[in-house]
Amino acid sequence: MTNLQFKRHRRLRQNATMRAMVKETYLHKEDFIYPIFVMEGENVKNPVVSMPGIYQFSLDRLHEEMDEVVALGIPSVILFGLPAEKDAVGSEAYHDHGIIQKAIRFVKENYPEVMVIADTCLCEYTSHGHCGVVSEDERILNDPSLDLLAQTAISQAKAGADIIAPSNMMDGFVAVIRKGLDEAGFEDTPIMSYAVKYASAYYGPFREAADGAPKFGDRKTYQMDPSNRLEAMREAASDVEEGADFLIVKPALSYLDIIRDVRNNHDMPVVAYNVSGEYAMVKAAALNGWMDEKQTVLETLLSMKRAGADLIMTYHAKDAARWLEER
Repeated sequence: MTNLQFKRHRRLRQNATMRAMVKETYLHKEDFIYPIFVMEGENVKNPVVSMPGIYQFSLDRLHEEMDEVVALGIPSVILFGLPAEKDAVGSEAYHDHGIIQKAIRFVKENYPEVMVIADTCLCEYTSHGHCGVVSEDERILNDPSLDLLAQTAISQAKAGADIIAPSNMMDGFVAVIRKGLDEAGFEDTPIMSYAVKYASAYYGPFREAADGAPKFGDRKTYQMDPSNRLEAMREAASDVEEGADFLIVKPALSYLDIIRDVRNNHDMPVVAYNVSGEYAMVKAAALNGWMDEKQTVLETLLSMKRAGADLIMTYHAKDAARWLEER
């Protein structure tokens, strides 16, 4: 055996210090964006049954969640609103006193150091649950939806949102929102575009959390076919051309190849959205004692960084931040 010539890769794995010296990818709590659901009402902290550990908060209890986020050193949150009333055009999404606008103001007034990202969509606010205007024959209309999305983005920027994150997947949404923000005096407000968003089964728990399930049909005419890879590059490229400042890939875990493709093709921040179904699967397995939650979560999030993500939206953010402090 001594005459054989082969590579001894294990030389660099023989102890923890050696492994740390050659570590290629790092996970930091500063990488995390934590999603929060805010609803109308008083003294509300509703558990999301399909997402253990996640809650819907009324404004008067939002400080409980935000205090913890700040104490853990998580630098940014993305806010989703649940209105008291819905209508066909989602008017509460762009009302200056809508729930998301009130939540933005609350966070910026009380936690000014936190970066507030506003999810910009209509599905939580429309009576039909779709992300745009719907025709009488139940078609989702692209162009009439764009003006409402721009109004929503402007109202969120006026409320103090640091970043606008449009998630609707209408064609041209970045261009229209960018124009609207610029004309309203918010030319310095970045757009974190849901550039590559697939029509995925992994969104199921989110639709409970945000009360945003479509009342008819599905979202396959505007969200992407999971079969397609090249289309993702076209989607990302058009958003870059239209003025996006960040590119989100959603979901993350089953689309690591897409994250890498986007990273290789664009020199701007890439965000992986570790979605509700991905969170729920790990939580369910951990609660049943089938998997080590800490190790599984950290490995999962690390895979997204390794694939090329700069930032990760994740419901695991608070737990992961604690675990990283323990290291």
